Amino acid sequence: MPVTDWEDFSFQGIGTEWEITTPLPLPSSLRTRLVDRVEEFDGDWSRFRADSLVADMAREPGRYGFPDEAAPLGELYSRLYRVTDGAMTPLIGGSLERLGYDAAYSLRPAGPPLPAPAWESVLTWSGTVLTASAPVVLDIGAAGKGLLVDLLAAELQAAGIGAFVIDASGDLLVRGAGPVSVALEHPYNPAQAIGVIHLDGRALCASAANRRAWGDGLHHVLDGTTGRPVRTAVATWTLAETAMAADALATALFFVPGATLQETFDFSWLTVFSDGSAAYSAEFEGTLYS
Repeated sequence: MPVTDWEDFSFQGIGTEWEITTPLPLPSSLRTRLVDRVEEFDGDWSRFRADSLVADMAREPGRYGFPDEAAPLGELYSRLYRVTDGAMTPLIGGSLERLGYDAAYSLRPAGPPLPAPAWESVLTWSGTVLTASAPVVLDIGAAGKGLLVDLLAAELQAAGIGAFVIDASGDLLVRGAGPVSVALEHPYNPAQAIGVIHLDGRALCASAANRRAWGDGLHHVLDGTTGRPVRTAVATWTLAETAMAADALATALFFVPGATLQETFDFSWLTVFSDGSAAYSAEFEGTLYS
């Protein structure tokens, strides 16, 4: 793998591990800026922090101004909300809290599954301004980590770093590093791979029902129309030009067939289902083991 002798910068942010790999060590000032950018993002978008903008929206309806990344994020969520018939929604936070995935990580359901409110009934998302007519628990987890990967990539490029690999606990963006071999983790056995991808110049993101799972069959991928965990797909992988798109589409594959999503989005994909079968796009860059 061509990045073996490169330098690694590792840190924690938004509750996960980050590793940025570059040909030469990053200057300390840039390292500080990257960590600060993660903290800024968390302070705006985290539903697990009492001091975030998202927490303010959960307490009080009103008009809230978010940073510049809110505009493309809202557009992406709006398109996915429509193509999934409301199953994928940024208003899923209340449903997650009901099942125990709350700010205190209680992991104990507080009642039966709660469908997310209809977007059009409570939220107007216009560019960087979000206006809520009632308290809402926003959760951008389906696209947020990928979005932050893209934001850190922009910081690196602005600093003149043209070759790098960003690894956000398995969500990857490769720029100028040549092919990077990435194993596809078996959804039921983290020590086993079901295939490999040689990633070059694109983002690779994955979603799996075995991640952030708790209780009796509960996990973090909920259908917004029912508030219940999805049961058909168990793991997905996507490749796209941006990590935000790849991240969001990895979740969307739990609700809509990849071929349907490709009518609207430019990406390649793999879905593994609960019965052990798999489906993938014709141009999927990976190799599956037999």
